[in-house]
Amino acid sequence: MGTVISIANQKGGVGKTTTAINLASSLSYLGKKVLLIDLDYQANATTCMGIDRGSFEKSVFDCLTDDEQLANVIMKTDNPMIDVLPAKTTVDPVEEKIIMNSNRDFILHTQLSVVKEDYDFILIDCPPSLGYVTTNAMMASDGVIVPVQCEFLAMDGLTQLLNTIRLVQSKKKVNKETLTIFGVLLTMLDTRVSSGFQVVNEVKTYFGEKVFQTIIPRNVSCSNATFYGVPVTEFSPKSKSSLSYRQLAKEVILRNE
Repeated sequence: MGTVISIANQKGGVGKTTTAINLASSLSYLGKKVLLIDLDYQANATTCMGIDRGSFEKSVFDCLTDDEQLANVIMKTDNPMIDVLPAKTTVDPVEEKIIMNSNRDFILHTQLSVVKEDYDFILIDCPPSLGYVTTNAMMASDGVIVPVQCEFLAMDGLTQLLNTIRLVQSKKKVNKETLTIFGVLLTMLDTRVSSGFQVVNEVKTYFGEKVFQTIIPRNVSCSNATFYGVPVTEFSPKSKSSLSYRQLAKEVILRNE
């Protein structure tokens, strides 16, 4: 049965989507079958996996609000080891519709139970918020990866995220399920400035062994890969970012064993 991991931080611009698509790609190179779920309203993970947002009618948000069956919405990609549950940019009141559901915290959990056995890993790219969409992701997950940008005020807002994780942990405990902090991932490290390394030390002091050994460097290849709508692991396989995400995938597999 697949391990479900949410990639979450309510702070925007910390590398959630970049991590989601490149971790999925890197895991696939290691022979793992992956389902990537795009829960971000900007639908960037969908686009970066080469899926035209005009090529499908139903998205993950229909699974959360309109009782559309998740298995019917999953799409194939050019990589046979990666499937995507796509998102569409939307102005629909998704959160308001979820609130009206008596099973509102467990919608995605219930939907995923049908397909979990088909994958080794299910990665969820969460939106930059801590509303019902993110709560659904965490309720469906076994663990959370928290990307933290190696820049000033990196720790800002993490207390709120950790409180949300604790709340979800208490709810899952009732069903004899667990939610762990699978790992804290340091991203966008600029090795030319000392402030980035100060953040690294601060995060490691706070989170200890939860911090992945792999640190994702700031690299122009990532930006260029996003522009072309592909993971950096495919766009520039030998770049520092690509090699770092492949190393991260190995760490994820080891922590999952």
